[in-house]
Amino acid sequence: MPTLEAPEERLRKFKYRGKDVSMRRQQRMAVSLELRKAKKDEQALKRRNITNVSSDPASERPSKEVSLTLQEIINGVNASDPDICFQATQAARKMLSRERNPPLNLIVETGLIPRLVAFLKPSLHPCLQFEAAWALTNIASGTSEQTRAVVEGGAVQPLIELLSSPHMTVCEQAVWALGNIAGDGPKFRDIIISSNAVPHLLALVSSTVPITFLRNITWTLSNLCRNKNPYPCKKAMKQMLPVLFYLLQHQDSEVLSDTCWALSYLTDGCNERIGQVVDTGVLPRLVELMSSSELNVLTPSLRTVGNIVTGTDHQTQVAIDAGMLRVLPQLLLHPKPSIQKEAAWALSNVAAGPCQHIQQLIAYGLLPPLVALLRNGEFKVQKEAVWAVANFTTGSTMDQLIQLVQSGVLEPLVNLLPIQDTRIVIIILNIISFILQAAEKLSEKENLCLLIEELGGIDRIEALQLHENHQVALSALNIIEKHFCEEEENGILPPALDQHHEFLKCLTKKSQSPTTSKPGTKS
Repeated sequence: MPTLEAPEERLRKFKYRGKDVSMRRQQRMAVSLELRKAKKDEQALKRRNITNVSSDPASERPSKEVSLTLQEIINGVNASDPDICFQATQAARKMLSRERNPPLNLIVETGLIPRLVAFLKPSLHPCLQFEAAWALTNIASGTSEQTRAVVEGGAVQPLIELLSSPHMTVCEQAVWALGNIAGDGPKFRDIIISSNAVPHLLALVSSTVPITFLRNITWTLSNLCRNKNPYPCKKAMKQMLPVLFYLLQHQDSEVLSDTCWALSYLTDGCNERIGQVVDTGVLPRLVELMSSSELNVLTPSLRTVGNIVTGTDHQTQVAIDAGMLRVLPQLLLHPKPSIQKEAAWALSNVAAGPCQHIQQLIAYGLLPPLVALLRNGEFKVQKEAVWAVANFTTGSTMDQLIQLVQSGVLEPLVNLLPIQDTRIVIIILNIISFILQAAEKLSEKENLCLLIEELGGIDRIEALQLHENHQVALSALNIIEKHFCEEEENGILPPALDQHHEFLKCLTKKSQSPTTSKPGTKS
């Protein structure tokens, strides 16, 4: 399970334009607690094989349906007669394959795993290999302790050897078992990688392999890319990337989903790893998949592109050039809040780049849907939108800041000030303070203060001076004292600078907020 992050980690791990320049340029890990937790929610780490296999190698070996007790299974698995071993192993596999409450731990405690591993030997009949591999697959689908019992029972190397089996179902079952073992965590994943499984798995990928088999191969490769403490070794990543690029061109949604998840794991890291993925040329296809109607494809493709824009400005620009900003507006208004949230997260990291990136956000019409999310989105989505506005505000030029104010962003920000999330309240206060300082430089602060007052902002900021959180109270106090308690000199404001006359016009226009539509369904 991913380590839960303390709230203060948010600022250090978010690609955020804060006051510290080195922090905002060096820290690129932009995944919040909810996004990290969602990774496990979106894709199963392990899977139990409870389906019937149509082309079963056991069909080559006629056998009667025999119902055995657990003791008879133990005796049969340990017998010397191959037929008895087969019947007992098949009975064990069926017991482990039942949908409800399979006795995984009971089979482990009986000490049958070493014997099942022995049945994987190439010299034995493929029927027995298949049944043993299936049983081990289902044991490895259980708890970490049960998976460890399979690994410590010596199953990894024999399973890798079965990847070269001429019997496709035996080979596929070995792939499935290795996928379950790799899905347990980085330790067992690395055992599989160091045992040279990756080249054997990649050799199985072809245009002629049956789709169900290809799905299992892709899923197993995805688990070999998963986990980051530590990351999979660079050698394995280099081996897998060309095949992942190939799989990304497939049309099957399950293959595409697991391929995108694999790429999302590989990009959830340092800039060097992001660069390795970007250099394969996957971004145009990933952006194309961001428009997929299949949620299981859309989600991981968006996650991957979102990870990429946590990287360098060049890597972000490659994503922009691939067309991500053309797709983001419709994703910000997607009917699924989870998609809105990830789209806002990706947007916030583009906004953390140079003003040229911010200008492209404006050009692609991303401000209206961003403001719509601030107004109407679920709270978890609104929080991501606030981060996006924070990055936009502190990284923009004066003209870009004018367009942000003109978009109507202040009203929903003011309306969010009473929320309980102190971190977000502090960020909103920082945004308001920054905009006020910018207006002061243009000698247009009074007009902005009037706008904030019309929106009910002064009352809300004043109320926050009594907030139980010291930082919230201090931030609110500073805004009130610096911007709303100054004495007017004879009621006359300093003259506005000629070149910034448009700023006044923009602010006075915004006393009436623009009408924004609620997030709707994607056509």
